[in-house]
Amino acid sequence: MENKSHAFMAGLFTLVLLATVAASVYWFNRDNRVRVPYDLVSRTNVTGLNPESAVRYRGLGVGKVESIKFDPRTPGQILIRILVNEGTPMTKSTFATLSYQGVTGLAFVQLDDDGHDRTLLPSSEKQVAQLRLRPSFVDELQRRGNNLVHQLEEATSSVNKLLAPENRQAILDSINSVKMAAQSVNRVATQLEPVTQQLPETVRELNGTLAGAHRLTNQLTDPQGPLVRNLDSVGRAADQAASSLAAFQGTMQTFEGSLQQEALPRLNRLSDDLRFTSQAVGQAAETINRNPRALLFGTSPPPPGPGEAGFAWPNGTNGAGQ
Repeated sequence: MENKSHAFMAGLFTLVLLATVAASVYWFNRDNRVRVPYDLVSRTNVTGLNPESAVRYRGLGVGKVESIKFDPRTPGQILIRILVNEGTPMTKSTFATLSYQGVTGLAFVQLDDDGHDRTLLPSSEKQVAQLRLRPSFVDELQRRGNNLVHQLEEATSSVNKLLAPENRQAILDSINSVKMAAQSVNRVATQLEPVTQQLPETVRELNGTLAGAHRLTNQLTDPQGPLVRNLDSVGRAADQAASSLAAFQGTMQTFEGSLQQEALPRLNRLSDDLRFTSQAVGQAAETINRNPRALLFGTSPPPPGPGEAGFAWPNGTNGAGQ
């Protein structure tokens, strides 16, 4: 009896100890945080997502997946119940996507916010708010896979047409043309090599010429330079010539006035006197030609005219007979 009582006490102690350990583990591992439920509405695949999967808000752990089930009201639609820590900034512009952890294929819910509407989105057990689960990058690839395959087929067909025998010959001809053009460029470069060797010396000479032209320009534009001084001298000489010409013009005007007022009247009177004198000399010469004696004895008076004393009519007639 005593051995059985010892065995009973040992067994009871073991059971009590196991119960205490289990209670301690449960106490320390239980989640005391307050979490708010939200439903994610998905029309795409949720491969890799399981209950107890993590929920992260921009990379920070904020909750977990509670359940995954079909929506009984909408065929083909999936409802994902997530529990989010209280205080997480869930707004009306918050959205969810599926992300994957490395190469394991395990998915988790990634929450993000585009900032379109900062109004907080309330939720509770009685009225659970819903969020749209946007397609992930993999879903987009799967959705566009057919288009990508079709475009790839078209690209392959285009490459095959491009590499057709007739086109290949055209491509070879183009390559040969490019090759000949490159050879021509090489020959031109070889011919231009002497010129390029002389180019530094030409550049140095050109620099010297430009420097000389620059110095000449500086001399020409220098206010104290010879060109400016010569131009000033020419200007002063021109001013002096203009002054002399003005004085000469004044003198000529004075001379012209004197000539018109004094010399011309005198010349006119002198010419009249010379005319009268020449007429008298002409008459005297004519008289001497008709009667040379007049030079010694003087001229005889002219015969009396009608009505004068000593006038006689020719042929013994008188004026009364007529």
